[in-house]
Amino acid sequence: MRLTATPLLIAVTAISTATVLAEIPASSWASTGSLSLIAGVAALAMMGMAATLASRWHWLEGIFGGLDRIYEVHKWLGVWALALASFHLVFKAGGEGWQVASILPLPPYWTRLLRQLSYVALVGIVLLALNRNIPYGVWRWWHKLSGPAFVIVVLHWLSFRSPIALASPAGLWLAACAVLGLAGAAYKLLLYRFVSPHAEYELQRVEAGPSSVVLEMRPLGPGLDVRPGQFGFLRLLHPGLREPHPFTLAGTAAEGDLVRFIIRASGDYTSRLVAEARPGMRAEIHGPFGRFRRPGGAGPELWIAGGVGLAPFVAWLEDPAGKDFHQVTLLNCQAPGREPPGTDEVMQRARAMGVDWLNVPDPGSPSFHQRFAELARHPDLQISVCGPPGLLARVRQDMARHAIPKSRLHYERFQFR
Repeated sequence: MRLTATPLLIAVTAISTATVLAEIPASSWASTGSLSLIAGVAALAMMGMAATLASRWHWLEGIFGGLDRIYEVHKWLGVWALALASFHLVFKAGGEGWQVASILPLPPYWTRLLRQLSYVALVGIVLLALNRNIPYGVWRWWHKLSGPAFVIVVLHWLSFRSPIALASPAGLWLAACAVLGLAGAAYKLLLYRFVSPHAEYELQRVEAGPSSVVLEMRPLGPGLDVRPGQFGFLRLLHPGLREPHPFTLAGTAAEGDLVRFIIRASGDYTSRLVAEARPGMRAEIHGPFGRFRRPGGAGPELWIAGGVGLAPFVAWLEDPAGKDFHQVTLLNCQAPGREPPGTDEVMQRARAMGVDWLNVPDPGSPSFHQRFAELARHPDLQISVCGPPGLLARVRQDMARHAIPKSRLHYERFQFR
């Protein structure tokens, strides 16, 4: 059972509402002042949880089912925090008969300034996070301001005159969310690079294709313990390529602890990486992350790869513990001439292992629909997808058309923003 955004948002709102109502007269519960206070408390709690989820603490993956799901929940926490904070800004949080005081008294000027800055900071961070047109490098540095922005929000809560005392249920609820959020932000911004699980590697082999590249790396010390289907944050220790990006680890090579990445030029950074990567370069890999595991059971499996989404399936094929590959059909969606380097060799090995491998140009092609319809007749079919968002959307449409339960779908989100 994985925790998703909807039940978490409902739980945060319910706890915030219950704890606030316990602090104010029942006669004012239905007023806009009460709703504004509830919205403010819920917004701060959601921001604290969003900052906690951004920490990349590994124990959170077990709760949400992978870092990709964590970032999805993180995004919706930010969106709803902004919506609630907007209501809180428009309507004054106050009511007749309320006993109010500030936890951290400040001069009126600084109290007002913190209120305004907290909202402006939240608007800026959320809007920047949702704008996919901003280059990743620019977005990443701006997004780091979310930590200081959350500090401003916490100071606004402490200096705001309200009926919430620090030792009250609502105060303890906000304090817990604030402490977790500040701890998560401090860990990610100040400590993550040094204390998170990572290893240093040297680039051993580069195999370039028309628009993608295969990188093979050897650890310079103890390597990472990678499971098939996981990914890591890769940064080459080379000028212009030090920016960390998440890439799926396409399995380990036959010689010891070598790891392999398949990377497509899809933006400024990846285009430069594909063009400039050379043997001998050193790199850091932080991780591993992800829960994209091969589904269990003895029934038929359909693997659907799009572009470099082939990488986790390569790792599954190379898993020493892997078996029953004769039950696997792999639909490899690749635009002609844009296949990752080494795809033909992987296909030959897969077919020798019993995999029914079919190359298709896209999920809208007749060959894709025909094979999907044939496999959909199996009541125990398990479907695993890795590729661009459009591929996942098309697969979901086909599953609905053939009445395949959503529980049979396994996927990892291709984009984190």
